[in-house]
Amino acid sequence: MKWVTVWGSAPSITEHKPETYAKDITLRYPVTCAFGGERVRLHFSNFCGTEPVTLTRVTLARAMGDREISLHNARLVTFGGEESVTIPAGEEVLSDEIVFRIKPRGVLAVSIYLGGFTLMRTGVVALGPLSKGFFSVGDCTFSQVLPLERTRTTNTFYFFCGLDLYTDDDKRAVILYGDSITAQSWADYLALNCMDDPYNVTAVVRRAASGTRVLREYSCITYESYGLSGRHRFEREISTVSGADAVIIQQGINDIIHPVGTDVNPFRPMSDLPTVGELEKGIEEYFDIAKKRGLDIYIGTLLPIKGWRTYAPFREELRLSFNAWARSLDNIKGCIDFDKTLRSPADPAAFAEGYDSGDHLHPSEEAYKAMAKLAFGYITGQEW
Repeated sequence: MKWVTVWGSAPSITEHKPETYAKDITLRYPVTCAFGGERVRLHFSNFCGTEPVTLTRVTLARAMGDREISLHNARLVTFGGEESVTIPAGEEVLSDEIVFRIKPRGVLAVSIYLGGFTLMRTGVVALGPLSKGFFSVGDCTFSQVLPLERTRTTNTFYFFCGLDLYTDDDKRAVILYGDSITAQSWADYLALNCMDDPYNVTAVVRRAASGTRVLREYSCITYESYGLSGRHRFEREISTVSGADAVIIQQGINDIIHPVGTDVNPFRPMSDLPTVGELEKGIEEYFDIAKKRGLDIYIGTLLPIKGWRTYAPFREELRLSFNAWARSLDNIKGCIDFDKTLRSPADPAAFAEGYDSGDHLHPSEEAYKAMAKLAFGYITGQEW
């Protein structure tokens, strides 16, 4: 038996708004478990916070529906035996172990009550069929059903960043690391593809934050929610995933499309645009870190961007050069050619028909399903 992370998010910087603080609210996050286990432990992060955050009460229960839990086996989550925990700025905490048996594809609900004024700075947006949360006014940690009139949905995952199961030795986690493309649906579709296998041994753990780049990060409140650079993200985010044996890296497009020149945007100088060699070196630093942790490495090619508002031939040349390099690598487990799968045969710089979400940067839901199907074959050795 061993610990395996079955769900995770990438603690990042939330968008700075006047309503930066919350008080007297409950967050509830359902988590679908890829396989069964006997014990649970939870990870919480205040990594991007600038002041301590107190989780007043946290509970774990079996989810019975969107807003409903079973009180029959609801558990109080403790930290060093205490009900409440304060997480210093920049730190993370791990809960005590909780005896809680869960079956494959069982759904656990984590409810977090924030009693006092809380800086809501550490969080990340995630989308997909398995990615939805709720927030309610008041302490609803032991409420069987969240009150409809005091509850709203949210796709921002605050503070809660990982759930581990104590499970069989043959189980493992695969990490998906990237930006908004990975923060959207293909991660969840890949998880569902794995769970459709009755003998599934793979959990998919998403470590993705929208707007993030390999080489750069913003230091202004306008764009700080675009997150940290890879140098400040990658090692930390893969190191907290228990039982992982592989990572899929799909990042780099934001390094190419963000710089526009200070005459257009004072925060996006053209000096931020990397050469292909600089971008490759940044990814190779990921490789070194992952190899030291014994992870198999897959790299995903960068997707088409023709029609995106900053599209230009020089950016397309950079994307194509990076993809050619990725396809040529022989020192990693494999290159997953998402570009080849999603591009138009008639115009390879653009998405194929039906695969563009409409902004010419992010794939459609059908395209995300195609990405998941392609990645499934690589990480499981199975063909569809």
